[in-house]
Amino acid sequence: MVEILFLVPFLTGVLSFFLPSKPGRSMLVLTGAIHFVLTLVLWIIRPGALMPAYFMVTPEGLLSLSVISLLFLLISIYTTAYIESAHIRNEKVFIGSMLLFLSTMTMVTLSDHIMVMWIAIESTTLASAPLIYTSGSPKSLETTWKYVFICSVGIAMALLGSVLISLAVDAGGENVPMSFSALSAQAPRLDSMWLKAGFIFILVGYGTKMGLAPMHTWLPDAHSEAPSPVSALLSGVLLNCAYLGIFKTHKIMVSAGLADFSGTLLMAFGIVSILAAATFILKQGEYKRLLAYSSIENMGIIAFGTGLGGIGVYGAILCLIHHSLIKSSLFLTSGNILLGYGNRLIVQTGNLAGQMPKTFVAFFAGFVGISGFPPFGIFMGELLIIVGAFRTGHTIWAGIFIASLCIIVAGFVNQVMRISFDDAPKTVNFKEKARLIWPQFTLLATSVVLSFWIPDVVYLEIVNAVVSVGGGF
Repeated sequence: MVEILFLVPFLTGVLSFFLPSKPGRSMLVLTGAIHFVLTLVLWIIRPGALMPAYFMVTPEGLLSLSVISLLFLLISIYTTAYIESAHIRNEKVFIGSMLLFLSTMTMVTLSDHIMVMWIAIESTTLASAPLIYTSGSPKSLETTWKYVFICSVGIAMALLGSVLISLAVDAGGENVPMSFSALSAQAPRLDSMWLKAGFIFILVGYGTKMGLAPMHTWLPDAHSEAPSPVSALLSGVLLNCAYLGIFKTHKIMVSAGLADFSGTLLMAFGIVSILAAATFILKQGEYKRLLAYSSIENMGIIAFGTGLGGIGVYGAILCLIHHSLIKSSLFLTSGNILLGYGNRLIVQTGNLAGQMPKTFVAFFAGFVGISGFPPFGIFMGELLIIVGAFRTGHTIWAGIFIASLCIIVAGFVNQVMRISFDDAPKTVNFKEKARLIWPQFTLLATSVVLSFWIPDVVYLEIVNAVVSVGGGF
């Protein structure tokens, strides 16, 4: 049964609240390893769900689950070393919450019922909130409440959207289960007016959690205050979970013949998000907030590509996978920078290349990848989206897209050069332990390998996900 994938981290997460610190760290890594093995098994065996009305393995869900599992395993290994060097106020709560966070995110990827999806995404908020409050400072408390409040308002709107879709079923006179698979199959018979209304609320609701502008305001603060391993999970994994809710609803719209409506909205929110990132990234003074605005940009790119349809959807899926790998690496590397310099401000850093050479290589390689340069996969994803925009006649949209990306890269280059090569205000005495370095290099290497070679079974799932929303070559 597929439910075991989220039951295992749930049970170990509850257990971790009562374990001493060192066994708790071992439990964190052990659970990550078990989860990764179970995910690999899922690619081979494809067992059915114990509750098939609520859970199902879908192409987009399996791809997201695989990314989540790999990231969590590597982040958990990094976390064990990070905890030894950083001050974690309540380690039991921290480790337990991380495992519960893994459980809820896994549930999102396996959810097929529209209300179970909503419950799972709301649960990710509750599980991750204690992680943002780890430091216990007044600023982190304010940020946590902001995160919970804004995301909960967004999730409430998504709930309303889910209810409106159920009204589309009733208005169409159909007796259709409220699962995404059933709704997609029967979409042409559903009432289009209620479907449109439902999609708007779901896009705004889950878009809030995904970090789409203008609903993105929680994201820079949360990434800035959270410990770096948590920031890696929030940016590399949580945003993907919210995207899944939008993607599956968009699949219903495509099946109902309303792709132009939902696609245009996705493109509009995507472009607004990219423009917002371009605006704020130029003058950003904190490197973790800089990475946060980069996440907003990439979520905008993914939304824009998904809305385009055609080859743009394939580009969006590639960007989704590679953004998770590269951005998680960057946030882990930012944890090393914070441990070394003791400050999040860019002006308080400098000469990273000379003082922390291994961290510098990971940081600079991550910058190259997230900026859309080869050999990393985001380059191909963005290129396919641009080609898709021109193919579909969205020339103006493509021009705005390209110009915004250029502005963002220029702003990013300026800040990365300061961190890497400017004179440092102080000498850093930081031991670059293997566990604080090789998880980042593994993530970056994975991105490079997937840029040149995608296993056939993975490629098939990507194609199935793309085709399900009207995409293709």
